[in-house]
Amino acid sequence: MRPSLKICIMIILSSCALKVGAQEKLPLKLVVTTPMPGFTGDFDHFGLDVKGNRLFLAAEDHKTVEVFDLRTGKRIHSIEGFGHPLTMVYLSESDRLLVTNGDADDVALVDCKQYKIINTLKLGKGVDHSAYNPVNKYFYVENGGGPDVKTHALAIIDTRSFKIIGEIPGLSGDANEGMVIDRAGKKLYVNLTGSDEVGVIDLDTRQIIARWPLPDAHVAHAIALDERNHRVFTATRKPPQFVVFNADTGKVVASLPCVGVNSDMSIDFARKRIYITGSDTASVFEQRDADHYEHIAEVPTAYRAKSSIFVPELKRLYVADSGKGKPDAKLALQIFEAQ
Repeated sequence: MRPSLKICIMIILSSCALKVGAQEKLPLKLVVTTPMPGFTGDFDHFGLDVKGNRLFLAAEDHKTVEVFDLRTGKRIHSIEGFGHPLTMVYLSESDRLLVTNGDADDVALVDCKQYKIINTLKLGKGVDHSAYNPVNKYFYVENGGGPDVKTHALAIIDTRSFKIIGEIPGLSGDANEGMVIDRAGKKLYVNLTGSDEVGVIDLDTRQIIARWPLPDAHVAHAIALDERNHRVFTATRKPPQFVVFNADTGKVVASLPCVGVNSDMSIDFARKRIYITGSDTASVFEQRDADHYEHIAEVPTAYRAKSSIFVPELKRLYVADSGKGKPDAKLALQIFEAQ
């Protein structure tokens, strides 16, 4: 072999070894990819049934909720009949799924034994984001918005009777984004995109009790709650920023750049990490203490891979690769394992 050719081969092999080594050191390792041929547009949010080994995913443009085997990633069923499925919660007591249905402005009740819609509940315009309170079994759903309104509301649905039992009015703007409820079922934290604030809602009085301004950032989407350290995390899109609030004072204690077009955020308490998913990568932050965070990696994902859910029981992050605005996008479900 010529010396020059031998040197070239050695350089290529060394480069490959470096790339493999770098991949192995990433905090998230891709273990399963389930291609979704025939699907176009965006996927939205997930639902989870750990005991039944099922993962649910809203396929917006396909107008279905897709069902996957939680461990293998295999697609096992497609639930039809939606106008625009967006967010959802799985009710283990009844083996049913509640899905917010955007175009129809209703909430669909799905029987997960037969995989079919068995009832719907009509709400106001702008049905989208939601949050479930396991303490009182209430489902809070964004609605009442629209292009010409200054405020919107959260409808309160009793999941046992599948009836509207009240509302939380006066949320700023025509829509909001992510919401999260504390373990006691007393407070709801919501991204108020209309006023660039995080709102704190008392669920007993159904009133907004605090508004925390974002630090020169706009369009907050993903949100998560770290009750152990009294911190609320949010992620904005303009600019893409990971923001940490003190839940006791409402003050910003940290702010770092993160992935753009973000939509979901999860906390890995066992590893003291935060995962934020957006287009092309997942931003991974490590919590040093309640006020200090370090960006440790951008893990490659896919185009508009903004929707995700972390399952701590399996130490896995599930990511939906979407395709809106890109005709040749490869839509898929990716499963990453925490390293």
